[in-house]
Amino acid sequence: MARGKLRIHLGAAPGVGKTYAMLSEGHRRLERGTDCVVAFVEHHDRPRTEVMLHGLEQIPRRELEYRGSTFSEMDVHAVLDRAPAVALVDELAHTNIPGSRNPKRWQDVEELLAAGIDVVSTVNIQHLESLGDVVESITGVRQRETVPDEVVRRADQIELVDMSPQALRRRMAHGNIYKPDKVDAALSNYFRPGNLTALRELALLWVADRVDAYLTEYRSEHRVSRIWGSRERIVVGLTGGPEGRTLIRRAARLAEKGAGGEVLAVYIARSDGLTSASPKELAVQRTLVEDLGGTFHHVIGDDIPSALLDFARGVNATQIVLGVSRRKGWQYVFGPGVGATVARESGPDLDVHLITHGEAGKGRGLPAARGARLGRSRIVCGWLTGVVGPVLLTLLLTHIDADLGLANDMLLFLTLTVAAALFGGLLPALASAAFGSLLLNYYFTPPLHRLTIADSKNLVALVVFFAVAVSVASVVDLAARRTHQAARLRAESEILSFLAGSVLRGETSLGALLERMRETFGMESVALLERENEVAPWTCAGSAGRRPVPRPEDADVDMPVSDHMALALSGRVLPASDRRILAAFAAQAAVVLDRQRLQSEADQAKELAEGNRIRTALLAAVSHDLRTPLAGIKASVSSLRSDDVEWSEEDRAELLAAIEEGADRLDHLVGNLLDMSRLQTGTVTSIIREADLDEVIPMALLGVPEGSVELDIPETLPMVDVDKGLLERSVANVVENAVKYSPQDAPVLVSASAIADRVEVRVVDRGPGVPDEAKARIFEPFQRHGDSPRGAGVGLGLAVARGFAEAMGGSLTAEDTPGGGLTMVLGLRASR
Repeated sequence: MARGKLRIHLGAAPGVGKTYAMLSEGHRRLERGTDCVVAFVEHHDRPRTEVMLHGLEQIPRRELEYRGSTFSEMDVHAVLDRAPAVALVDELAHTNIPGSRNPKRWQDVEELLAAGIDVVSTVNIQHLESLGDVVESITGVRQRETVPDEVVRRADQIELVDMSPQALRRRMAHGNIYKPDKVDAALSNYFRPGNLTALRELALLWVADRVDAYLTEYRSEHRVSRIWGSRERIVVGLTGGPEGRTLIRRAARLAEKGAGGEVLAVYIARSDGLTSASPKELAVQRTLVEDLGGTFHHVIGDDIPSALLDFARGVNATQIVLGVSRRKGWQYVFGPGVGATVARESGPDLDVHLITHGEAGKGRGLPAARGARLGRSRIVCGWLTGVVGPVLLTLLLTHIDADLGLANDMLLFLTLTVAAALFGGLLPALASAAFGSLLLNYYFTPPLHRLTIADSKNLVALVVFFAVAVSVASVVDLAARRTHQAARLRAESEILSFLAGSVLRGETSLGALLERMRETFGMESVALLERENEVAPWTCAGSAGRRPVPRPEDADVDMPVSDHMALALSGRVLPASDRRILAAFAAQAAVVLDRQRLQSEADQAKELAEGNRIRTALLAAVSHDLRTPLAGIKASVSSLRSDDVEWSEEDRAELLAAIEEGADRLDHLVGNLLDMSRLQTGTVTSIIREADLDEVIPMALLGVPEGSVELDIPETLPMVDVDKGLLERSVANVVENAVKYSPQDAPVLVSASAIADRVEVRVVDRGPGVPDEAKARIFEPFQRHGDSPRGAGVGLGLAVARGFAEAMGGSLTAEDTPGGGLTMVLGLRASR
């Protein structure tokens, strides 16, 4: 049964019209033909509210005695018995009188929703559990009746019933809310303009947060990447320097100018850890932004402008606040700076604010974004090649007698510059070109050992060398960066292709997917966590790696999947560029988990359907097969007890034999039914021990007619690991079935033989046989092949026999008998 839908009318204070709006909704649904009833409404003697009850069916309330007084509560039993389509339930946070079905009314509503009944309810903002302290500080009144926030958040619809404080006070003064003797006290205490304004703001902000959550969910489901400026969300880019405090405060002031503004401070660190940020300063800035109502985020990104823009677009930010660069003027030769790059690439949907501060222009270290991706060892190697390499080459060329010429010397130095670019990137190559030019001038360009140049042609050659070296170094560095980007994009495309293929094929299990995720990102552990609501503890739905974290807060990286599901990864902090792929993994993990649960539910539904089919067949069997021997027994007993007929000894013996035969049939049928019930409920317990077939099988044949079975059990057969009781019942059912269908002049053959580590018992009959397409069906419960008579049994013998065989670790299959008939093969494990 589908869960009902919950609609809540949320108000800032009593008297804003929540109950009136709820009853209006009830009338609208009633006019549309919906079965709508009033489960509980408290009109508080308000005339207009009481009029709205006319025309709506009201469920009688339940009267309860408590401390000498009588109270009325919602009768949950009556509502469930009535089973309307929609129930109107007032005052969701109400506490029920002791002795009620549930302690709280919201728990009554949960029962109605679970029964598939839609509920329309009401609640005031001051009754939300998380706002209790805030409301008490505003009004001076502690709310005793509260409802968990998660109950309200789970509502399918939340409608704010709003009214200005002035209008509400006028309603109060006119006597539309409280009785005249209570109006003055209410207006001068709880219903003061300041109190009502603060409560109204709480309600508006709470609903705005809920709307924002809906918007985020919608953007995620529809993969909307463009920024929607529905709410001012300001991202502050921090470098770890002291100017961060100024930027945070300025962003907070910007957020205050817009309703519901939000501040998100983000610090972007390089993946190699080469950063000048002070951990102490970052801790201070984290505390500052949290004190101002914002949030602090830490991401990894070698390309700081791109990482910052990716983060801003990922959180649907509308503004970015950055500080003016701390670099000196000459350092701009290495690039325009983060602020200028972000402003240029932000696009029309993001506003970028550059804030001046006291640290501007005081200088900072050289940029390392290009070399950071290479790693510390390659950068060191590049600098050694670019600086030490020219010195060693100069010593080599000056200590050999061969005069290679200035052109060849320049080519050798150019080779070192290219090698420095390949190893360490652009900066070591530039240093190599500059240092190499000086060495060429001093040692190899006349006049030697002087920085002057006698021949202008040599000056041109050195200038051309420097220009070519810089150009080649730039091209090599650009090619290396493009190769790095191409490799990353190829890896991302392979991952996305894997995820898309697994979705289409439905092959990946949750454990395998999480393990693939752990290997892809090089993490120590990955856990998929979920919880029932925001106050419930986290539980692990699946994990990979050692020591998965129990909560997202404990993880190095957490990726929300839904309101109550998150991925938690431990090991290292991931770059911002990796979060897109991580989000794809997270979505796939949720899909796999849902698919597994749907498959589990489908299996349960299949079991229930099979159980229903068996119960239906059982009813059919009881209605005929069990009643037939009962009818024979009753007729024989009635005849023997009759005083009208004088029975001879032969007649009495015949009637007694009929009673005995009927009782045996009943015992056999009931035994099979009980055995099948045990198999269906999984309560069959086998006690495996060594046994001889020549001891067990003869015991199984005691119930068959004499001469109808031939035994061929060699004494040399190995012992078998079986449960003697289950094996005896299994063989007895198979043999009885074979005797039933085999001709009287062709006895059933029961033989046994050893094959490898198994022993096979073959029951061979010469009956009509079974077609190949029906061989699997004859082992199903309540199945009889062909036109077998109803008195032949209820069709449980072979099903029970196979169930017992599998319970012992064996098997039971059907084969054709050469020359006609059916052979049942019972496979058993041989003892070692």
